Amino acid sequence: MTPRRTSLPGPDFLDGQFLVAMPGMADERFARSVIYVCAHSADGAMGIIVNKAATDISMPDLLVQLDVAPETDAIRLRERVGHMPVLMGGPVEGRRGFVLHTDDFHIQQSTLIIDDGICLTATVEILRAIASGEGPASAVLALGYAGWQAGQLESEIMANGWLNCPADPELIFNTDLDAKYERALRANGIDPAMLSMTAGRA
Repeated sequence: MTPRRTSLPGPDFLDGQFLVAMPGMADERFARSVIYVCAHSADGAMGIIVNKAATDISMPDLLVQLDVAPETDAIRLRERVGHMPVLMGGPVEGRRGFVLHTDDFHIQQSTLIIDDGICLTATVEILRAIASGEGPASAVLALGYAGWQAGQLESEIMANGWLNCPADPELIFNTDLDAKYERALRANGIDPAMLSMTAGRA
């Protein structure tokens, strides 16, 4: 079944785009963050930080802790999903898991298609599929998310807190988290060393 789509993006909505933190970002929790925007409407916005690792947890350990897979499968899990990072997706609902993944995997009534072949699923069923080797071709698990109330994200962009730019699916799933910030800037023709406090959009 075709997954449900998030609210259709209007001319000023940023579904499926990156937000890249600018030097003027006032909130330290988002310094040097790259966020994939999953939903944006007049009511607010929700996104996942894709370049910050959750502390002291690996994907195999998490699957065992959640009883998705038995501890006896730990070696097999390390081989299958040990490369998959667990992200610190944002400060909201930090114990809740969200999986960004390619559109080759859908769960009826649970998977949201966002844009450009990227989907979001937040149910334990996708973790079971990943653990058994039947999940999507590419995926990242994030704990928590970033959220904005109505008008808040727009105000932060106007205040030069964020640069919004097209998202690169390859960058979302790349496991080199430390390189994502500069790569996101360079992909939009911005030299990180030359970044200033000046407002602008790619």
